[in-house]
Amino acid sequence: MYNSGYLMLVVVTLIIGLGAQWYVNSQLKKYTHVAVGNGLTGAECARQMLAYYGIQGVQVFRGGPGQDYFDPRSNSVTLSPEAYDGRTITATATACHEVGHACQYAADYTPMKIRGAIVPAVNLASNAWIFLLMFGIFMQLAGLVDLAIIMYAVVVLFQLVTLPVEFNASRRAMVYMGQIGLPQQEQSGAWHVLRACALTYVAAALTSVLQLLWLLGQRQD
Repeated sequence: MYNSGYLMLVVVTLIIGLGAQWYVNSQLKKYTHVAVGNGLTGAECARQMLAYYGIQGVQVFRGGPGQDYFDPRSNSVTLSPEAYDGRTITATATACHEVGHACQYAADYTPMKIRGAIVPAVNLASNAWIFLLMFGIFMQLAGLVDLAIIMYAVVVLFQLVTLPVEFNASRRAMVYMGQIGLPQQEQSGAWHVLRACALTYVAAALTSVLQLLWLLGQRQD
């Protein structure tokens, strides 16, 4: 089932992933050192955005390094130390993006609901599909290989549904920053940060789709 085509796939996906990561790191590093004019920390900005849209009951927590996320289970926003305490464009953009997810949750945003509904299946599939695939290939069990591919397709679907969720959260963040009168130069910087972060989701989805197409092509052969 594996051939030189798979090696090419690995190389292509590696280039995509490394390229996306390099761009993200460069943008985050650049705007982490650019202060926002209003002097607000990311945490303060997040709380003000929640108040601006009248969203109540959402707590903003200080997390560990790299922990920037909205948790619908606890209806809370967690920000990394850099975003929580930072008074930079990167901190502001990150905080507003995560609050954008809180806004989605409050508004019953359909793609977010779909993504949440398939999380249990994704958790199972993401951990099991590769083992089923390897076992199916080793034992020459076509049915098990097909099941593995179906499970991987669920993972790919999750990544595709994630794209509009992330793009919409960034759009909400940019709309808010425009409405509160953030200077255009700072908005531009925030947009560069959010666009770079979105690229990681695009890269992940693209590599997963390529992997799925390769698996389907090999199965047909």
